[in-house]
Amino acid sequence: MPLKKIKVIAFDADDTLWVNETFFRKAEEEFCELLIDFMPKEQANKLLFDVEMQNLPIYGYGIKPFTLSLIEAAINISNGNVPITLVQKLIDKGKEMLQEPIELIDGIDQTLRQLSQQYRLVVATKGDLLDQERKLIKSGLEKYFHHIEIVSDKTEKNYTKLVKHLDISENEFLMVGNSLKSDILPVLNIGAHAFHIPFHTTWEHEMIHEEITHTNFRSFTKASELLEVL
Repeated sequence: MPLKKIKVIAFDADDTLWVNETFFRKAEEEFCELLIDFMPKEQANKLLFDVEMQNLPIYGYGIKPFTLSLIEAAINISNGNVPITLVQKLIDKGKEMLQEPIELIDGIDQTLRQLSQQYRLVVATKGDLLDQERKLIKSGLEKYFHHIEIVSDKTEKNYTKLVKHLDISENEFLMVGNSLKSDILPVLNIGAHAFHIPFHTTWEHEMIHEEITHTNFRSFTKASELLEVL
């Protein structure tokens, strides 16, 4: 059975180990409400997304880049007339998001505890280094992981580098995550295994609508189901 060859299991962090996307959606709603005098909510939300996409190659992923995009979008929406008090509110929102308490995904602690007894576990995530390290420490899950890999983006090249760094072959590597675009497709493309556990909220940038049919792919509804096949 192919799964018997697996030596290392990598877990995505945000929305796989702990709740994350919910805070971004809430911040977007608050942003649109703050800018309601300048632009309708739906239009403001679209403009914010466009600004985020333009900034991704420059700032990367995470709360800090998101905060900068909030400020830039507010300037654009208001044609440069955004009150300084509103800018301060956006900065405060970013700081608030960085200090949100960690809410673990249901069943993830027990799942990691059992899997760590048989496999090498690693975190493979993207985003801001300081923020992701902080969340991992606060989560209490750090003790289960052999290695932490925080990258600017999840590409086939970066997954291949990780596999080589771990000194294993591709068919000995399994990635578990909530994003089909970042956690699943590039992993399958290098010949490794990928398990999808969707989160109830997904950022539009991470959405794909194609059906995945691959011998190394499986989909689950919750983390504890991994223990039934591994």
